[in-house]
Amino acid sequence: MALASMTGFSRVQAELGAVRWTWELRSVNGKSLDIRLRMPNGLEVLEPKVRERCSKLLRRGNVSIGLLMQRDQADVALTVNEAALESVLSAIDLLKQRMPDMGAPTIDGILAQKGVFDLKEPEEDEETRAALHASLLTTLDAALLDLVDMRHGEGGKISGIIRNQIDRISDLTRAAEDLPGRRPEAIKSRLAEQVAQLLDVSESQLDPQRLHQEAVLLATRADIREELDRLHAHISAARDLLDTGGAVGRRLDFLAQEFNRETNTLCSKSNDVDLTAIGLDLKAVIDQMREQIQNLE
Repeated sequence: MALASMTGFSRVQAELGAVRWTWELRSVNGKSLDIRLRMPNGLEVLEPKVRERCSKLLRRGNVSIGLLMQRDQADVALTVNEAALESVLSAIDLLKQRMPDMGAPTIDGILAQKGVFDLKEPEEDEETRAALHASLLTTLDAALLDLVDMRHGEGGKISGIIRNQIDRISDLTRAAEDLPGRRPEAIKSRLAEQVAQLLDVSESQLDPQRLHQEAVLLATRADIREELDRLHAHISAARDLLDTGGAVGRRLDFLAQEFNRETNTLCSKSNDVDLTAIGLDLKAVIDQMREQIQNLE
């Protein structure tokens, strides 16, 4: 199953008889699935079905779904609201009494008053209404599939980036594992050099057995074998999740946190400048990987 991004856009237009409509869908990152609807008055009955269809195809993201509808003007009856017209004319008569010098109102001015004209759409029977609702939902399904396709396309690109980052983490982990500076002999050499400088004596004057004991103790305290093993395990788990696909964003984000935890411990135990450099490189790659994971469903 392919990975999906949480970012996408879709627009589908259709018509039935004198009615035209447009579905517009947008999705961005979100912790869970949050669906926000903008439906014309009178179509609130479709909202549960819209949410149900969206929930079947999407798992995460803030999704905005808007429906715009238009009806041909030839199919709309224009009528005069007699009550509203009477109210406007009465108001004009009252104004004339109080302001006799006012000019005569124009027909355009009277008809422009809100409520004087009514646009009356033809009444729909149950069969016509059911056909319209079915067509609306069919085109919504097409818009949702377009949105899913776009999210999958973005998810494929992100997946490739994350795989490269995991490969980089694997390379750095192996490099840390192979560092010669982690071995007790190397630690012993560095320790002897540091002590000789502090005491202003030659290394040959130091007790070899004591140096060896101290070097072994430091190596034990700085041992990162467990951290390296856990990093290898996390690398394998992350690759398995990418291969499995689907809505794995949350689990990948948890793994990214675990990657970061082990790397922090590795840096805190470091007794070698090369190991510290590798640890800092690991942290940089893990931070970049986590930024990409935040976009996944």
